[in-house]
Amino acid sequence: MIQPSAIAIVAHPDDIEFMAAGTLLLLKERGFSIHYMTVASGNCGSMTMDSATTREMRRKESQEAAAFLGATWHGALCDDLEIVYELALVRKLAAVIREVNPSIVLTHSPQDYMEDHMATSRLAVTAAFAKNMPNFETLPEQAPGAGDVSIYHGMPHGLCDQLRQPVVPDLFVETTSVHMKKREALALHASQKEWLDQSQGMDSYLVALDEMSARVGKLHGEFAHAEGWRRHLHLGFSAEDSDPLAEVLGDRCQSVRK
Repeated sequence: MIQPSAIAIVAHPDDIEFMAAGTLLLLKERGFSIHYMTVASGNCGSMTMDSATTREMRRKESQEAAAFLGATWHGALCDDLEIVYELALVRKLAAVIREVNPSIVLTHSPQDYMEDHMATSRLAVTAAFAKNMPNFETLPEQAPGAGDVSIYHGMPHGLCDQLRQPVVPDLFVETTSVHMKKREALALHASQKEWLDQSQGMDSYLVALDEMSARVGKLHGEFAHAEGWRRHLHLGFSAEDSDPLAEVLGDRCQSVRK
């Protein structure tokens, strides 16, 4: 029997911990192989280190975090603020998706406060759409995958879009049991403590993580900590009723879809 797989595709090192690490851990508990990928290197995430030093530091931190979560790590494709919706990046990301052949792709919300996040969402959608297309060339060349794939968009930072309008998930995943491990994974991105404080006003990025997952849990009403997801339209990806995240996690999640 082939082991099912799921991949989180995000913009920067530490985005997975904020948005998706709990869901990945729960999928791993249910027998999935899990994969960890950031499209950008994180090279701009420092006020004190130069670009090359920051890039290397953040690569090591993301590898350590992936290993701590029990996930396979995939290297970045470009530097920060260079994530744009272009063919070269689609081809490179499609090669990774074909290699992993996931049934579940976790990625950013299409609406978020920064372009790197939104561009990553678009790239992930197109690369997943091309997973089974034999006539689409990837870089490097990778044979087409097989089977359905379902895409889930996570909650944006601030739980609102770039115009300050609330974003509400239609699927809540309770992460209370794995919250501390998710928090420990974020702590491995030690270089970001000062950066997030100075650039985004996060007095403590660990406290910010606690508050974000608690706010999502409060939106649900009963979960102490949760991650929220919105399922991408099925057309071209899977059967209409395919919802593997809800099916696999079952007792650990609740859909509010009408």
